[in-house]
Amino acid sequence: MFVVALSWLFRKNFVGMAIFPFILLRNKEDKNDKHLVHHERIHIIQQIELLVVPFFIWYLTEYGLRMIQYKFDAHKAYRNISFEREAYENEKDLDYLKKRKFYSFIKYL
Repeated sequence: MFVVALSWLFRKNFVGMAIFPFILLRNKEDKNDKHLVHHERIHIIQQIELLVVPFFIWYLTEYGLRMIQYKFDAHKAYRNISFEREAYENEKDLDYLKKRKFYSFIKYL
């Protein structure tokens, strides 16, 4: 896994993004944010489980469905994607990946 800072890539509301095998961050300083990096590591594991491309297909499909569910409230739709729910709920538990079970994101659907 590689952590890279790319400020030109991100809008104001985006701080980080995981695209296997990279964690892309808006600022170099964000590398020191343990919870942010851990959140993105959770996404890397999710991507590995789904063999990367199917992860992104699922992610975008679920985002589209959540947009309909939440009447096109983009923030609410994003926060309720199963992958995001798992990552946000466990980003402060830095030992989470050691005890995480395979396909754990499914319980967040």
